[in-house]
Amino acid sequence: MPLFVLATPIGNLSDITIRALDTLKNSDIILCEDTRQTIKLLNYYKITGKKLISFYSQNEKAKIPEVIKNLKENQNVCLVSDGGTPCISDPGYHLVNACYENDIEVFSIPGPSAVISAISICGFSADTFLFYGFLPRKDGKIKKVLQSLNNIDGLVVFYESPFRVKNTLNLIKEVYGEDVQVFVVRELTKKFEEKFIGKVVEILGKISDKIKGEFVIIVNLYKNKNNTKENLPIIE
Repeated sequence: MPLFVLATPIGNLSDITIRALDTLKNSDIILCEDTRQTIKLLNYYKITGKKLISFYSQNEKAKIPEVIKNLKENQNVCLVSDGGTPCISDPGYHLVNACYENDIEVFSIPGPSAVISAISICGFSADTFLFYGFLPRKDGKIKKVLQSLNNIDGLVVFYESPFRVKNTLNLIKEVYGEDVQVFVVRELTKKFEEKFIGKVVEILGKISDKIKGEFVIIVNLYKNKNNTKENLPIIE
């Protein structure tokens, strides 16, 4: 049997495809980044009787032989993350490679992705973008990454936690200048979704030190000034 790499909602539980629900219903085994998160989705759609296996970055390699065995025994197996598309800043690519090495097909069950969702509403041209994912934790390493991306002619997209978002924005200001245009969104598709767009120095003044939620930061590094909107309003 093939492995199904299945995208799940990033917030709003209604954001799931019919094909994804059918795949979950037909699965014998669901590999979960966090079984507690997956069971909420399954309960919401009244999907029962599935074997949930914890499958996260720290145990992924150790679990792969067992999963390959399950697949070769013709069990239906799908891989999910806590939200969004697996293998994008989430565990799973080691398993996908192992499937190919064992002549096992892998199919994508597409759906939500935080990076694509954020880009679609950022208001910048998205003809060219680079998705970096999570930045390092130390300021010095963050600055080195930002400096290395300075020649990008397009958008650069990062994921960030609420505990580091203001610090990261300050480093973006330091490296790219206070006038660089950024789009920041937190809690995508959730009840308290909030967006900020404009110069980084303006946005820093709008974000509370106690703000919560998961963040996507998009930095507009287009060299062509026609792609940079001046005096963008800040949306709250």
